[in-house]
Amino acid sequence: MLTLTENAQKAVSRFISGAEEPVTGLRIGVAGGGCSGFQYTMALEQGAEEGDTVLDIADFKIFVDPHSVPLLSGVSVDFLDGLEGSGFKFE
Repeated sequence: MLTLTENAQKAVSRFISGAEEPVTGLRIGVAGGGCSGFQYTMALEQGAEEGDTVLDIADFKIFVDPHSVPLLSGVSVDFLDGLEGSGFKFE
């Protein structure tokens, strides 16, 4: 299904530990982007919603809604931190 590189796992763990509210994981989804196609979405979450696929990754969980599961199949998420900026990269 969906994989996160070691850099992405470390970044998510940092974001979760720095959150103001209690957080157990990260929601990753795919939303329609109009004329630009699909867009990946990410948000810190307190827990799963009904119907979610839940992946246990390192010390946190990934929550994926049923619509996004087939669209994220085989996707790898990395976190890049360089001179041009930092952010998550979906391949």
